[in-house]
Amino acid sequence: MDLPTGQPQPMNRQWRYIGWLLAAVWLFFLNIPISTALQQPEPWRRVVGVTALVVFGLGYVLLFQWARRLRQLLLPIPAGRARVGLLVLLAVGLVSIPGTGGDWLATLVYVAAAGVFLLPPWEALVTVALCAVTPALASWLVPGWEAEHGIVFAVLLASFAMFGVSRLAQRNSELQAAQQEIGRLAVAEERARAARDLHDILGHSLTVVAIKAELAGRLIEVDTVRAAAEIAEVERLARAALADVRQTVGAYREVTLAGELAGARSALAAAGIAAELPAEVPELPREWDRLFGWTVREGVTNVVRHSGARCCTIRVRPDGVEVSDDGRGPSTPDAGAAGYGLVGLRERARRLDAVVTVGRGRDDGTGFLLRVHAPVAAR
Repeated sequence: MDLPTGQPQPMNRQWRYIGWLLAAVWLFFLNIPISTALQQPEPWRRVVGVTALVVFGLGYVLLFQWARRLRQLLLPIPAGRARVGLLVLLAVGLVSIPGTGGDWLATLVYVAAAGVFLLPPWEALVTVALCAVTPALASWLVPGWEAEHGIVFAVLLASFAMFGVSRLAQRNSELQAAQQEIGRLAVAEERARAARDLHDILGHSLTVVAIKAELAGRLIEVDTVRAAAEIAEVERLARAALADVRQTVGAYREVTLAGELAGARSALAAAGIAAELPAEVPELPREWDRLFGWTVREGVTNVVRHSGARCCTIRVRPDGVEVSDDGRGPSTPDAGAAGYGLVGLRERARRLDAVVTVGRGRDDGTGFLLRVHAPVAAR
């Protein structure tokens, strides 16, 4: 069944087929021992030789694919299983001797190459050396077998080629794993940013909604006209918060300093806190305007929620922004270490090398102060 368009395809299906082809194409060089087996006058020798070589080729391909799959997954190849696999491969090659005679030595090329791909370096080197000296020893020990110098050369060449293939396969697997990890970290970062922005947006908006709803509740029996106006404002703010959430989900909400100052004026007025705001906003680079806007949002949210202040002052300069009040001040001297909003603000400031200061705003230990300062070097 075909997968829908846009849905991820099974991992490297094309390369899976290419891997089988890479393993199987080298079996062409078994044509000499197979040809020798087919020319045997005795039927049982033909059957034993051809059957053993077919099993040998199939075993080599399966062993190669097993090891290749483990490398793709960045899993270690079990040394014990690899040794058993090589010994079985060698044993099958030896079984073919009745039908192939001395031409069975061609199977050593595949044993050496598989050893390089499967075994640790020193074991692979020993395997290659044994496969390289076996033809000379066999010609000396077995009468009628000629010294196969071509086999020795093929063993060394195939081992060297397989070493390059194994290193390339390992590097490709590591690169793929690194790309997957980078993708995972990028997704985690985006989720963290979305969560931080949602917290900041909803924390501010819902705080203002709660204050205005409380104010409307107090006014409903005293001034119904104003209470109705406050309820209408609650509805407007709720709709604006919903729109902000939708924008944040689809793409991050554009926060501006001018927009946050306007929102701060409304929030402070609803909370009954006098506001001293700048008459004009200096021209700022986009990223600094956004950072200063988040600072005003977080500072005013803290003032409205926790301060019990009567007056809040916001000062904006080209190199920084400051939010302060005359309330009870932070509960601990190290106020900057707590609060998701302040943590998010510090993360935003860190990207621009800005400095965030949070603490008490007055010498008598009262008042709240939030300042974001942009060093000259950072700007």
